[in-house]
Amino acid sequence: MPVGVLIVDDQAAFRDVARMVVEMADGFTVVGEACGGADGVDAAARLTPELVLMDMNMPDLDGFEATRRIRAACPATRVLMLSTHDPADFRPRALAAGALDFLAKSAFDPFVLEDAWAAA
Repeated sequence: MPVGVLIVDDQAAFRDVARMVVEMADGFTVVGEACGGADGVDAAARLTPELVLMDMNMPDLDGFEATRRIRAACPATRVLMLSTHDPADFRPRALAAGALDFLAKSAFDPFVLEDAWAAA
């Protein structure tokens, strides 16, 4: 049974890239997309994905707070935060919010996704 993935990002172009990465990875499938943090929290509750790919910066609700809310409502759901910012600057904050890890969007590929899930 594939790992269900929810993609949460306010940029449609990155959601498209993330969808391609997920589809290329073995054992993963996209179950939904959301264009903001609040929508992501609602979608996670509705879809109960095993994994959420969460952007850090979004206009309505940032990825840190969205991650906190998702993890509180759906403790079995894992969140992997992605951003254009340097992971070293934000990983501790992401981990404190309950994220599995914080990765650079530029480094996100099927192997990174598979490795992050295996580490979960």
